[in-house]
Amino acid sequence: MACFGNVLRGDDGVGPAVARALLAEPLPAGVRVLEVGIGGIHLVQELLDGVDLLLVVDAVDLGRPAGAVVVQRPDVLDVTTLPVDRRRDELADMHLATPARALTVARGLGVLPATTMVIGVQTTHTEEPRPGLSDATQQAVPVVVDEVRRLLALHAAAS
Repeated sequence: MACFGNVLRGDDGVGPAVARALLAEPLPAGVRVLEVGIGGIHLVQELLDGVDLLLVVDAVDLGRPAGAVVVQRPDVLDVTTLPVDRRRDELADMHLATPARALTVARGLGVLPATTMVIGVQTTHTEEPRPGLSDATQQAVPVVVDEVRRLLALHAAAS
């Protein structure tokens, strides 16, 4: 699983907060938690080893109430369907700060797991540089941890 976020931008640091919470407890065998920060290329490099499930945690803005937790399958761009010049544009930034960009590259390389889910937390305070999460986002962290554990259990039962 990959936890994205910038801890210097308030609620955008929800991914790293979830990573810390998950790593503080025992995890099922074979589960790895990556705190990706804002460098998604690290996730793509890890996916080269092959995984059968990818859970991505990140701050989202879907117009929901602050702290709402949303689970969804991402719509990942298939760069192989694009003309070469547009493909280069989509893949030019190899720092891949956003999950969407990292997932696009992973799909293009053929290493994106068939089961990929995004667990998003509706955040409100991400633009101004400031450390720490808002109360609503902090309260969402254990909800996300429970959701991660639920999804891992479902995947294990289906395997």
